[in-house]
Amino acid sequence: GLGKPGMVILPGTKNTMEGLLWVRQNGLEASILKLAKTGTVIFGICGGYQMLGEHLSDPHGVEAGGEIRGMGLLPMETVFAGQKTRTRVSGSFGKIQGVLSDLSNIVVEGYEIHMGVTTLQEGVNSLTVLGESKKMDGAYKDNIYGTYVHGIFDKEQVVKEIVIALGNKKGIDMTKTVAFDMEAFK
Repeated sequence: GLGKPGMVILPGTKNTMEGLLWVRQNGLEASILKLAKTGTVIFGICGGYQMLGEHLSDPHGVEAGGEIRGMGLLPMETVFAGQKTRTRVSGSFGKIQGVLSDLSNIVVEGYEIHMGVTTLQEGVNSLTVLGESKKMDGAYKDNIYGTYVHGIFDKEQVVKEIVIALGNKKGIDMTKTVAFDMEAFK
């Protein structure tokens, strides 16, 4: 199993459907689903975000072809398309709830690099609002969060709010913690 983490991050993968099958076959999915039930924060990025949905389909054979059920933690589905989205994005977290609610309205920057269009169902809200067009990105429900933005953890304030929130959940004061500033490092 995965022990008792404060948060599980599902990163992107070259092939989301194959990645999901791998996670399913080696028992990681079962551990993630069990943790989600206990309120553990699960955060999916790009392919990891797509895996959290209910259904993934690849009608044009962009990846493995066919379709596969997702983990079912977010009410949404993804259809892979031949068009690759590859853009630098900036915006902010929306008004979000759950353990990471203190991320609400915090600035976010990164890259959107993915194949596929994700459609949210009723009752699920987007995680971030990007660009001049105020494009809705990602989704959250309870303590399950997902986004297409790579580099979402590069901004110091984002990491700091997450660390403080996870500390609060475990009854540990993390407000004095110094975060690592990725931009300064770069």
